[in-house]
Amino acid sequence: MLARVRFFERCIACVQTRTLQSDEKMSREQILAAIPHRPPFLLVDEIVEWTDSRIVCNKVFSGKEEFFTGHYPGYPLVPGVLLCEAAMQAGAILLSRHFKSEDNKIPVVAKMNDVRFKHIVRPGEPIRMEVELVERMSDIFFLKAKVTVEGKLAVRFEFACTATDKM
Repeated sequence: MLARVRFFERCIACVQTRTLQSDEKMSREQILAAIPHRPPFLLVDEIVEWTDSRIVCNKVFSGKEEFFTGHYPGYPLVPGVLLCEAAMQAGAILLSRHFKSEDNKIPVVAKMNDVRFKHIVRPGEPIRMEVELVERMSDIFFLKAKVTVEGKLAVRFEFACTATDKM
């Protein structure tokens, strides 16, 4: 009997916090279905983990993106605002689970707080975005984000989104 109870506890834990297996990475079509962003401004390559309250995503900037020609010539760096945008896009994917398709709503950023840039990101370095839903009040969502590169914190911040009607 005890073994059966433990089995069900493990099943419940898997449902509540499900990590996608490497062969289960979210397809590009699923990412495109979850958020309105499109190339060249789609800044999420893959989803590694996705629950109702947390998402982990990866992205690699190739160095061929147009903005590298001016940021900075001879010493290309990923702009910090694009690191923030990538994390907020991951947050939008996370929040897509909180909207029904018939609601016709999308999340838009309403505010950012306590943005801290800690480490430079160069082209070719994979970034990992971790976004957590901290609180929801009606159609307002409070989230916190962390972007790392090779295990080092590149940027962290808090942000709020509100649900708005699609046009």
